[in-house]
Amino acid sequence: MYNQSMTAPRASAQGARSELDVEFGPLVDPSYWNRETLGFWLQVRGEQQEKLFAAACAARESVFGRRVVVRGLIEVTNLCRVNCEFCPMRRDNTKQNTIFQLKEEQILETAAHIRDAGINIVFLQAGEVPRTTQLVGNALPKIRKMFSGPVEFLLCLGNKTEEEYAFLKAQGATSYILKHETSDPELNARMRHASFAERMACLRALVRLGYKVGTGAIIGLPGQTQESLVNDLFLAREIGAHMVSGSPFIPAPDTPLAHLPPGDVEITLNFIALARLMHPSWLIPSVSALERRQGGGQLSGLAAGANVLTINFTPEVEQSKYLIYGKDRYVVRNDHVNEIVALARLERGPSVFA
Repeated sequence: MYNQSMTAPRASAQGARSELDVEFGPLVDPSYWNRETLGFWLQVRGEQQEKLFAAACAARESVFGRRVVVRGLIEVTNLCRVNCEFCPMRRDNTKQNTIFQLKEEQILETAAHIRDAGINIVFLQAGEVPRTTQLVGNALPKIRKMFSGPVEFLLCLGNKTEEEYAFLKAQGATSYILKHETSDPELNARMRHASFAERMACLRALVRLGYKVGTGAIIGLPGQTQESLVNDLFLAREIGAHMVSGSPFIPAPDTPLAHLPPGDVEITLNFIALARLMHPSWLIPSVSALERRQGGGQLSGLAAGANVLTINFTPEVEQSKYLIYGKDRYVVRNDHVNEIVALARLERGPSVFA
């Protein structure tokens, strides 16, 4: 199993690293990446982009080999108290949306399907509401008993108090994703109508409590600058993140941004590659939003250096109600993951945190 805490390639791979230095020059040296170089490479296309992706894949392989970490997702509730401009599950849509909340028995049953699929990462995601603390926290020890070997509990439940995060960790939570969405405080306030400072305080509390922490940016938000995208990468490094994502903006129906153009897939892929080269040991997903934007998008994410895929195990009767990108979002299935992992000439792998 590969060690996520490593910040450089494995010692046994130093010869391979020397070969990478010869082939890709400064691209595989994390110290090469500053505001100027990141800004330049975010925009590349053609042969330069191909070189960027090749260097990112080589850096990924130097740490993780050819393994893609596969997660099993359970969407717990679509109820949310935040009013993000880009999300159809925003608070203002609560009355028109069909709200659901899984019962503990449904969570346990779905976790069993994840286990039976040979996946040892149970990823519990929900809109940001206080009730998920007890619901998810009480389920974790019961799910743990269902697995005979190591299991990672990855949570994405939004802002909570430090006491709530501590409770969830005591119940068995391993890791937590809390995307900052954009590092531009003013843009963040316009897009999320919530405090950026509070979001950052939550991220730092999670790190302090010993979680493996993930954050991420939406690429192509209206009003976003290239400088803020560069800052997104530095923010992830500064807080000590273990996982980083880049997702293209999806103009979803029933939101104030529905009429705006989507995020640029090529810039998103460059963002993924740069994240990999800045910090080769980060877990970086190829997100479903890439597939929603264009066919083969998640395969392209792997080709840009990503190394995580998430399969959706949410009960089908509820999947259409989790309107993260609208009703026509792309739901990732097991067969799809098998197909693109094979096409990328990679292999499925377990948690690196369990």
